[in-house]
Amino acid sequence: MSQEDDLSLSKLESACSGLISVLQAAIKMEDSLEKMDKRFALIDERLSTTSKRVAPLHSLAVAAKALETRINRAVSSALVLLDTFRTSQSLQTKILEVSSKLSAGEKPKKRLKLLLKYVDCVDKLNAAINTISQDGEPVIQKLQEVVEFLSRTKATDQYRARRLRETLVTLKSLYETEVDAMKFDGLLDEALLILQDQYEGILQQLNHRNIGESVGDDEDDDDGKADNSHLGSGMEIVILRRISETLASNDCLDICIDIFVKVRYRRAAKTLMRLNPDYLRTYNPEEIDEMEWENLETAITFWIQHFELAVRIVFLSEKKLSNQILGGIMDGVVWLECFVKIADKIMAVFFRFGEGVARSNKEPQKLFKLLDMFDSLEKLKKEFSEIFEGEAGAGICTRFRELEKLLVHASTKVFWEFGLQIEGNSDGLPPPQDGSVPKLVRYAINYLKYLATKSYSAPMAKVLRTEQIWKAGNLSKPETDENLLNDAITNIMEALKRNVESKRSRYTDKVLPHVFAMNTYWYIYMRTRNTELGTLLGEQYIKQKYKVVAEESAYMYQRQAWGPIVRLLEKDRDIKRQGSMHDNYEVISNVALVRGKMESFLKGFDDISQRHNNYAIPDADLREQIGEATVKLVVPAYAKFLELYGSLLEFEGVECLGPESIKELLANIFSGRDRVGDRKLKRRDRTLGLGGSSMSVDGETKDFRRSISNTSDL
Repeated sequence: MSQEDDLSLSKLESACSGLISVLQAAIKMEDSLEKMDKRFALIDERLSTTSKRVAPLHSLAVAAKALETRINRAVSSALVLLDTFRTSQSLQTKILEVSSKLSAGEKPKKRLKLLLKYVDCVDKLNAAINTISQDGEPVIQKLQEVVEFLSRTKATDQYRARRLRETLVTLKSLYETEVDAMKFDGLLDEALLILQDQYEGILQQLNHRNIGESVGDDEDDDDGKADNSHLGSGMEIVILRRISETLASNDCLDICIDIFVKVRYRRAAKTLMRLNPDYLRTYNPEEIDEMEWENLETAITFWIQHFELAVRIVFLSEKKLSNQILGGIMDGVVWLECFVKIADKIMAVFFRFGEGVARSNKEPQKLFKLLDMFDSLEKLKKEFSEIFEGEAGAGICTRFRELEKLLVHASTKVFWEFGLQIEGNSDGLPPPQDGSVPKLVRYAINYLKYLATKSYSAPMAKVLRTEQIWKAGNLSKPETDENLLNDAITNIMEALKRNVESKRSRYTDKVLPHVFAMNTYWYIYMRTRNTELGTLLGEQYIKQKYKVVAEESAYMYQRQAWGPIVRLLEKDRDIKRQGSMHDNYEVISNVALVRGKMESFLKGFDDISQRHNNYAIPDADLREQIGEATVKLVVPAYAKFLELYGSLLEFEGVECLGPESIKELLANIFSGRDRVGDRKLKRRDRTLGLGGSSMSVDGETKDFRRSISNTSDL
């Protein structure tokens, strides 16, 4: 245990000794801290004194820093503005150089490249001037703030402050004058004038190609249309578009539009003038009525061709050009209006002529040209509405629709008035004195045949349907086109038949009405069957209405003309044959009766022959077959008569004509000259039923000439 106590005591002594050392060190440290505290107090006192002495210098340093910031901000902006001025000066020099090269008359391709370079320089100069105009005032304002700050802070003396203010006023005045000069009186203004001249010059060079060759072509191929629809090369279009945008960005949009519209209108007008449209000078309905029909017909044909060419080629090209050049200005609002301005006056001239034709006198021959005009507009309607689209083209499209309405009204009025003219002609001119086919019938049948062709039946039906819809309203259910046209033409045919019957009833001669009816109805039937008109009316209809009546008239002709003399040749019970007579008195009596019959027959025959000189059967085959039927009617009866009573005539010593002589006389009667110059065109299976015999009748296929302006019956 004693060892452990010793060890503990030793540790305690060691700890005591350590504590004494720590206490001593703490005392020393306390002394050091007291000394240090005195030193800090001395330093603090010195710092306070120093701070009081340095405070004015700090204020000056802050002011100097603020002044430096303001000066740097103003000077940096001013330096940028000066750089812009230097750029504008270099651009002006470059513009002058390019301008001199342009004036030297370079080759076209090189000239276009120079012009594109010129436009680039003008755009950059304009951008520089705009920068100077926008940034100049803020720069001067910053410089003014600096001068005011110097004056307020007295960072400089009054003399220098006054000089700075005076310089600033002079700079501001000079800036305003210089910027205005650069914008309105400087090289930029001259450059814009040059661009306007170049713009107009290039626009004038963009011509429509092959326009003269386009007229007269029935169909243009797609490649031709594609070539004609583009004006100018790609480089020319790019330059014109750039110039347009440059002029627009320099407050010259009105001038740009004025130049574009004026030049392109003249080019389009001159292009169409190459077609020699002198007919467009005549547009008043009264003046059109005074034109010769051949001239008017030719004018309308040209109008249709030129109108189509103007829309599909000239104005389509002009629209594309307007879009290519002006499409990027004002978000594409301007170009369509400019195009419509170009087309408006030219289209007005075309519309004016079309309206004049539609409002002129409603003569029958005009129907086909009116239908041609209407059909042409119908085919163009979709393209027309696409070309003259939007609000800008609404006026032209409205006038297009109005012209279509006028053509519909004019066409239907001409058609219905044609029927009324036929109906009203019943008490007009007298019937043909020779029983031939009236000119009115010839004209009307050929007129309706031409109307029933594919070229005109569809437009006419559409015109009739359109008129019916306008009258009955859109909610009505119009008839089919075929029914409408069938009903309309049937009405004309019925009016024509009433006209023929009216003329037929005015003859005083007993035979002539039947000759007239036979000629007329057979003409109508033969010219109608196997045609589009016959198909439209129906074979059964034309047979019942015309063939049957013609056959009945032929039968009545034979009955009235030759029946009386044929009846004279019939066997008479009062006349006996020579072998059965008992005395001379009876023989002499019978001879007298036979001789009387023969003389009456020959006198009647001669009378009919003389009357036939005033009759006409224009159709050669009809005339031939009527003659053959008459021979079959008369010659056998005459031969039978001679067989029965020829011996009595020989007993009396009377010389009689033989059957062959009668046949020859009949042949001479029916072989008269062709009174109307018909041509023989042999046709098969065209026979006229007449009693027990039949007569084949040829037809006349004569092209209907629409250029006939009138007939004696109309």
